[in-house]
Amino acid sequence: MRRTTLRSLAGIAALTTLALTGCGTQQGLADDSPADDSPAAAGPAERTITAKRLARLTQPHEQTGMTLLEGPLLDAKGRLLVVDVTAPAGEPKMIRVDVRTGKGTPFHTDERGAYTSAQYSPHDGRIYLTDYAHGEIVSLAPGGGDRQVFFTGKVDGAAMHPDDLAFDRSGNLYVSDSRGLSEGTAEGRVVRISRDGKKATVLADKLAATNGISFDAEYRGLWFSELTENRISYLRLDDQGEVTSRHTAIRVDGGLAQTDSIAVDADGNLYQGLHGRAAMAVYDRHGARLATVEVPAGHRGLESATNVAITPGGTRAYLTVSGPAGGYVYTFDALAEGIRQSNGG
Repeated sequence: MRRTTLRSLAGIAALTTLALTGCGTQQGLADDSPADDSPAAAGPAERTITAKRLARLTQPHEQTGMTLLEGPLLDAKGRLLVVDVTAPAGEPKMIRVDVRTGKGTPFHTDERGAYTSAQYSPHDGRIYLTDYAHGEIVSLAPGGGDRQVFFTGKVDGAAMHPDDLAFDRSGNLYVSDSRGLSEGTAEGRVVRISRDGKKATVLADKLAATNGISFDAEYRGLWFSELTENRISYLRLDDQGEVTSRHTAIRVDGGLAQTDSIAVDADGNLYQGLHGRAAMAVYDRHGARLATVEVPAGHRGLESATNVAITPGGTRAYLTVSGPAGGYVYTFDALAEGIRQSNGG
C-alpha cells in the first residue's frame, strides 16, 4: 500500500471508482528511466541477493493505466498463483504460472474484485482473497471457480479495506485493514475473523496503513507492517488468539521505499516487501538486517517488490515485481525453507 493516491481505476467494478493507494505502483517512471537503486536500511552483516527474471505476466491495462502483481501462492503441484490488483473486469484477476517455463494462464476473473492477497485455508483448503476495493474477503475452490463471499460488512462500526491475510492453525483469519491510508490518518487495524466468518474482532487499532501480516514460525504472534511509518510491529497472542502484548520490532529505513507485504521462513526470518523500490529486505527475528533481494541493475520500469512465496520444504522463492514495464515474477534462493507463513498472504 502507498499513501499517494493513484489514478482512479474505473472498470475495476462497474461504475465504481477505486483509488488504490500504496498497493498500486508509483506513476511517472517511464520504461526507459533509470532504475531506483537507493539504499534501504543496511546492517553490518547484510548481503545482496540478485533475483533472476522468470516471467513477464502482465502489461499496464488500458482501462486502469497500471498493473500490480501481488499475493504469490504455490499450489500442491508447485504451480504459482498471483493476483493482478488492477486488472479490469474480463481480464485475469488471478494468473497461474508454470514455474518451469514461466508461462502464465488465466485462473480467475470476475466483474468486481480488486484482490490484493491470496492464501489457502488450512481449514477447508479453499483460496481466500482480500478485495481491498469492496471491503470483502472471498473464497474460490482450490482449482478456481465457485466464488463465494466469506466476509463483508463493518467491523466495530467501520468498513474494512482488507489488504493482506494470515491463517492460524485452526483456520481463523488475521487481516491487515488499511483504513485511513488515502487520508494519511492512523486508522488501520489488525482484525481477527473466525473461520466460519461469523465473528470479527479488532486486535489492534490506530495503525498507520496496516499492510503486511504473517505469523511467526511458531505461531506465537503476528508480524505486521505499517506502510506510512515504515515499521514492523509484533503482536504477541495467547492460545485463544487474544493479544498479550504489542511492540515496534523493526524500523525500516527505506528512503523513498515503504513497507509492503511480509513473509516468514522456517528459520523465522522476515521477508519485507518494498513499495517504491524493486527490492525486498530480509531480517532475522531479532531485527538484524540479513540481506537485500534486488532485481538486476538495468531492469528498468520496475517500482515495487510486493511479496514473495517460498517453496514449502524448499528454498526457491518467487518474487512479484511490478511497475510501468509490467508485472513480473523473479526467482531467488531464500535463506531458509518455505513454510505456510511464506506461501501466500
